[in-house]
Amino acid sequence: MTRFVPAFVAAALAVAAGPTTPAHAGKFNKVLDVGSAAPAWEKLAGTDGKTHSLADLKDKSAVVVVFTCNSCPVAVAYEGRLAALAKKHADTLAVVAINVNTGKDDALPAMTERAAKKGFPFAYLYDPTQEVARKYGAKNTPEVFLLDKARKVVYMGAFDDKATGEVKARYLEDAVAALAAGKAAPVAETSPAAGCSIRFNPKRDD
Repeated sequence: MTRFVPAFVAAALAVAAGPTTPAHAGKFNKVLDVGSAAPAWEKLAGTDGKTHSLADLKDKSAVVVVFTCNSCPVAVAYEGRLAALAKKHADTLAVVAINVNTGKDDALPAMTERAAKKGFPFAYLYDPTQEVARKYGAKNTPEVFLLDKARKVVYMGAFDDKATGEVKARYLEDAVAALAAGKAAPVAETSPAAGCSIRFNPKRDD
């Protein structure tokens, strides 16, 4: 026999379940949360003339994904720090920079020129579809995500607390050290660096 739940009972259950907020939204990131599985990317063109996928990095214990670009002064200010991080942890950590802006100054030829000039020791990838940034919930450049061996997010937000001047809180570096020690990041999420907004094309509502 089919049993029906009275309307008032159903309403009470709905209230008890709480509001219907996204199951995997963080405090600042409205798409992913710490512990979320990291969205994969496939066959993104790199400044090295090759295509790159997240699956290519299976031998690395951790991956740093940073959404950046050529044209944002704040993103440019962090290039040296990203390079230093990549060199320091080259054996275990992959640093992947992804640019989704589609203006001339941020297109792949300009990216390739900049990567060669600066000698980036990390992959610099181009996603003109902008889908990877959307899936990560990235809004600013630079915005970083640290992924563990299982490719789950363990830290997301700003690289540190100061683009210029004295740095007092090294959020990403502390998270990398904690991950290597098998511990949780001291700070797991921050707001993105006060950089430039990603220039999303008007394909959909943001």
